[in-house]
Amino acid sequence: MITVTDLSKRFKHHQVLNHLTLSFPSGTVTAIIGPNGSGKTTLMKCILGLVAPDTGDISVDRLGLGYMAQIARYPENLTAREVIEMIAGLHPDRTPVSTQQLVERFGLQQHLEKPMRALSGGTRQKVGAVIAMMFGPTALLLDEPTAGLDPVASERLKDLISEIRDQGATILITSHILSEIQELADRVVYLHEGSVLYSGDVDSLLAQTGAPTLSKAIAQMMGAPDEVAS
Repeated sequence: MITVTDLSKRFKHHQVLNHLTLSFPSGTVTAIIGPNGSGKTTLMKCILGLVAPDTGDISVDRLGLGYMAQIARYPENLTAREVIEMIAGLHPDRTPVSTQQLVERFGLQQHLEKPMRALSGGTRQKVGAVIAMMFGPTALLLDEPTAGLDPVASERLKDLISEIRDQGATILITSHILSEIQELADRVVYLHEGSVLYSGDVDSLLAQTGAPTLSKAIAQMMGAPDEVAS
């Protein structure tokens, strides 16, 4: 489980997060959504420990935390294999549980000896997926995880996300592909100007808005946010 309590963050004169209190249960996938500038990325970075909040507390097992960035930065001169091994070496107290299986699942075998600078964006995403999942995370944060992936790799990644959830992990995901969110997510947190506009399960959101799909529910919320209670 991940919990945040009274979390606030301001950048200069912009209040990015406004006293957020949220709980993300184990064994669930929660989608964090909202318009640009709503605080989604800042919330994720606070949970990761990359941004220090001004106020509030965060409870998360960072030793069991996996993270897949939308655009990951790796040493360009290292091969994919060397990058994976380097990350594994940074955590000597943790044993990779499924690296080879993940490599095969994403079809990376033929790319392992290539330098990162020679890999396409989609292949780099696959490397990022292996790194995020190779320790058997108890919490997994995914930022636009299918961006750049081909349809086959995208489906394999979604299958893995579901499997890791079923093993009891807490999973947070951001994505602009709302059909993907409806397919994967059990719960939704909708942020608007740094505040929580809605936090609950997907079915309740559909019932509350009267919308037939998540995309229509979100469009309704973005068009008239004050009409949707948290």
